[in-house]
Amino acid sequence: MKDQTIYLAGGQTGVLLIHGLGGTPVEMRTLAKRLNAAGHTVLCCQLPGHCGTEADLLKTGWRDWLAGVEEALGELEKTCTQIVTGGLSMGAILASLVAARHPTRVHGVAMLAPTLTYDGWSMPWYRFLLRLLIHTPMGRRYKFVEHFPYGIKDERIRAMIMRSLNSGDSAEAGLMSTPSASVRQFWLMVDVYRKEMRTVKQRTLIIHPREDDMASLWNVERLQRGLGGLVDTLILDDSYHIITVDRQRHLVADRTVEFLQEVFRAREVKPIKRAMTSQHAA
Repeated sequence: MKDQTIYLAGGQTGVLLIHGLGGTPVEMRTLAKRLNAAGHTVLCCQLPGHCGTEADLLKTGWRDWLAGVEEALGELEKTCTQIVTGGLSMGAILASLVAARHPTRVHGVAMLAPTLTYDGWSMPWYRFLLRLLIHTPMGRRYKFVEHFPYGIKDERIRAMIMRSLNSGDSAEAGLMSTPSASVRQFWLMVDVYRKEMRTVKQRTLIIHPREDDMASLWNVERLQRGLGGLVDTLILDDSYHIITVDRQRHLVADRTVEFLQEVFRAREVKPIKRAMTSQHAA
């Protein structure tokens, strides 16, 4: 496996970015550079088992992915005093789960096209059967193959992604297909997260495309109802699932920068305690 971890040194405010299932830190590169240009230290971790073969991915499960994120959080803490986690797709769920598990170490969460379930318009009609079929011999052999439009609305960018996928270089563009066992691990993680999401009190930013081909706006509505803290939401009107790469990637980056400023500024403001006084009529 090729190490695609991205580390960009900046100030004492840090951002931990997490890619999606079967993906690669490369999909977070544009966002990472923008956040670093704003003065933040940025670490895009590489999840265990990723950027290699399907066999490499199958050797890992959701607990390994979570442990990898927690290890990256520890690395970022060596130079940063305040940290926001952020992720794309499944990475968004990991970012929020880490916040739930470590409320004093994570000070905000940016969830980009967060995915609790794959229910977008390009998903197969029989998707609701997959959780049942996955335990059968046929289901265990099933692979979720990347298909049109590959999470990208912009045709030029999509063509570039397709060339990378067809080249077989999973370190650059991710896997062309994801084994069903790995998708099952994702489902297991989501089941755990749903039980803990109410404990996420940190301020959260959700950015999600209206036309997401992989995860519908239901995912946003469920998070808005389920999270325990303040939730800011931006709905994109000209992107598909991979919003860190697609047409509105710069808008995604700009809003994330604003969110970081809001989170870190709020933590710098200390409330002024005033003594309660009462006035009595003479």
